[in-house]
Amino acid sequence: LLAKGRRKKVVIVTARVHPGETPSSYVCQGFIEFIISDNPIAQLLRDNIVFYIVPMLNPDGVFLGNQRCSLLGFDLNRVWNDPSIWAHPEIYGIKTHIMKLNEDADFELDFFIDIHAHSTMMNGFMYGNVYEDANRFEKHSIFPRLLSRNAEDFSINNTTFNRDALKAGTGRRTLGGCLQDSTHCYTLEVSFFSYQTPTTTQAIPYTEELCK
Repeated sequence: LLAKGRRKKVVIVTARVHPGETPSSYVCQGFIEFIISDNPIAQLLRDNIVFYIVPMLNPDGVFLGNQRCSLLGFDLNRVWNDPSIWAHPEIYGIKTHIMKLNEDADFELDFFIDIHAHSTMMNGFMYGNVYEDANRFEKHSIFPRLLSRNAEDFSINNTTFNRDALKAGTGRRTLGGCLQDSTHCYTLEVSFFSYQTPTTTQAIPYTEELCK
């Protein structure tokens, strides 16, 4: 049980907003299997953090076999700024829930991580946000660096921080601009194809198990 009398830390993980990005589902499945396991690290995390996991943000698109859009033809990762309750119900629902948590004094939103798959780049990597506050930006860069030290397929060189207009409606950009300053919002990408380690030039193909 989480400790009483103190704010509950929250981590939100979402995946598969783009239906064709199947590897994101395997990554999310691997995370779920780990976080509910008997691993002592997983137990420690559960003792201290509330996890909200949405493994499939675009179920209609997945069912229809779409590559990128929803049932109504929308790219749901471009409508986070102002989601419609009828046109983008999935994003409307999860964003409403996140904003309620953000305003609840009993909770402290630590991370929002949206899992994707990338069709042209190799390895796992992240997109993060840019902040004018140097201290906030420095803190924001720590988590990807920790990932690069602990996962051989994660590339810190491919990880970028941006605020370009094209990505303004994404979950990472929108929530990074409206949640508490202490909340870190990222897009986690994993290649459709393969990865290279820092010590070898040979490409290692991703399998379902390696994604997990």
